[in-house]
Amino acid sequence: MKEQKTTEIRDENPLGYEKISTLLKNFAIPSVIAMVVSSLYNIVDQIFIGQGVGYLGNAATNVAYPLTTICLAIALLIGIGSASRFSLYLGGGQKEKAAKVVGNSICLMVFLGVIYTILVELFLNVFLKAFGATPDVMPYAVSYTRITALGMPLLIITNAMSNMARADGSPKYSMTCMLVGAVINTILDPIFIFVFHMGVAGAAAATVIGQFFSFLMAIRYIWRFQHIELKKEDFHLSLKESLSTASLGMSSSLNQVAITLVQIVMNNSLTYYGAMSEYGTDIPLAACGIVMKVNAILLAVIIGISQGSQPIIGFNYGAKQYGRVKKTYRLAIQCNLLISAVGFCLFQFCPRQILALFGSGNALYYEFSIRFMRIFLFMVLVNGVQMLSSNFFSAIGKPVKGLLLSMTRQVLFLIPLLLILPVFLGLDGIMFAGPVADFAAFLVTAAFIAGEMRKITKLEAQVQEIRPQGV
Repeated sequence: MKEQKTTEIRDENPLGYEKISTLLKNFAIPSVIAMVVSSLYNIVDQIFIGQGVGYLGNAATNVAYPLTTICLAIALLIGIGSASRFSLYLGGGQKEKAAKVVGNSICLMVFLGVIYTILVELFLNVFLKAFGATPDVMPYAVSYTRITALGMPLLIITNAMSNMARADGSPKYSMTCMLVGAVINTILDPIFIFVFHMGVAGAAAATVIGQFFSFLMAIRYIWRFQHIELKKEDFHLSLKESLSTASLGMSSSLNQVAITLVQIVMNNSLTYYGAMSEYGTDIPLAACGIVMKVNAILLAVIIGISQGSQPIIGFNYGAKQYGRVKKTYRLAIQCNLLISAVGFCLFQFCPRQILALFGSGNALYYEFSIRFMRIFLFMVLVNGVQMLSSNFFSAIGKPVKGLLLSMTRQVLFLIPLLLILPVFLGLDGIMFAGPVADFAAFLVTAAFIAGEMRKITKLEAQVQEIRPQGV
């Protein structure tokens, strides 16, 4: 029986037998490109706004950014959750259940995308004030966000469908969905800002137009699934299916929500303590926005590696090929550490060159920004281990552990440190909160993973004992 099951897996899906390094390369590289491209929407806006509008424009996009992270949290809730369930069902040979997951998730992403946009448009001023907008920044933030809010359903659908296409064995298609929108956004940004003099509104319009074309490609995949056949009856919104999907996507989603909470706390702390310093309120706000979005590129690479490993881990865990599960995780961690080491060197030794890409500033601006980047991102080397590990638990169908890990860095450590350390250290306390939280989260993650790997090793031994008896 075991020999027959292995033969079926080999016939149907290479995730069960292809070399792990080859699979991770084929799945992770397109996923990394897709995630980096996705993060470039905001980075490109930041660069052109910095050059065409100034640091108040950059501060405005920083204030508006939490709304985008909430949007991505919704996309990850559906995308990661449905992709994890899809992979587990495929690994277990349950194609009809996998099709129901996809159909329900498509209905769910449309519903939540529309609801979220309506809420943003209705309560925009309230949100922006809560996110730390100052009187000088508010007009720019409102102008930018009124437009970008219209593209949020498109962003949710594109990102969620991208995860499902990857789980279905089409990582290059997933990458192309994101790439199309980013290229269009990059072309239109300078035209709208410098030629038509539309300012932050031009950057927002370019973003939404790019998202629209990515959305068109994403929904086209509904008719291109390789391992399932979608039927009309699969497309209905089921509360039970939605909750099951949300349970597996919760860790990645709440990690994004936690990033939003951190951004809100940090923005308000920077303006409060900045007002007491020589830097004022707007310089710390603008500098933080740039540093966080530069770091977002590195995090996009790590998330891409994580998402690329998810179908491999999920399928093989469902197929009880535990040795392949462990090998995939180890290889993903090694890739993460290598990429993070490159990021650490850039942040420590080339901060001024990086910051200069986002427009000019006075001496005080560069003084604060360089110091903020070096200190806040000092422990970036180990930051990705927590992200990879929380997604690992979701991929193997253990959402509670994934959820706990996703909360460690942002909620359990960083937010309390952002509130406590500045009381004693002022603005320096905000900077040092980052590396302290990163290292503490790494220690907790290491303990969680060590325990889980021992369990997986025991399961692997049990399978190896049973397998010869079934031959």
